[in-house]
Amino acid sequence: MATETIEILGADDLRRTLTRLACQIIEKAKGRLGDVVLLGIHTRGIPLAHQLARQIAQLESITLPVGELDITFYRDDLDRIGPRTPQRTQIPVDLSGKLVILVDDVIFSGRTIRAALNAVHDYGRPQLTWLLVLVDRGHRELPIHPDFIGKTLPTAREEAVKVWLQSTDDRDAVELIKP
Repeated sequence: MATETIEILGADDLRRTLTRLACQIIEKAKGRLGDVVLLGIHTRGIPLAHQLARQIAQLESITLPVGELDITFYRDDLDRIGPRTPQRTQIPVDLSGKLVILVDDVIFSGRTIRAALNAVHDYGRPQLTWLLVLVDRGHRELPIHPDFIGKTLPTAREEAVKVWLQSTDDRDAVELIKP
């Protein structure tokens, strides 16, 4: 079956989007930037979280802790998506009382984020938990809404959104894949 691929964001667009998101984090944290912890959700949320931390360090001269969150054992849809090999979860600090920002590449049904919220609470009780996504493609099955959105991209359910990142894929782009 033939597919059509449309580039939604190129490398420059992605860089500008991440800069804007970093500025929004700084503004929303309102002087509490030292309490912010970025938690990237495996797989592409992790390099995005690191890129945001680097951008914030350039803008504000502060190093934010960045963690890696694997949600495999918290998912409620493993029967639909098939078996997964768990990745390593690394939480650099106690999350209690922190401003935790969950970082993911694409939000669709909201199930990944529900699982991430459950996982986070095994590592402490943050004062606030915010959600940052690069792309919001709609079709939520749960009442979850991101606090920071790079790009809102209305899609059909059968379409796919693919995020490419330099650190993992040797290029930066966001593509819409139509069947």
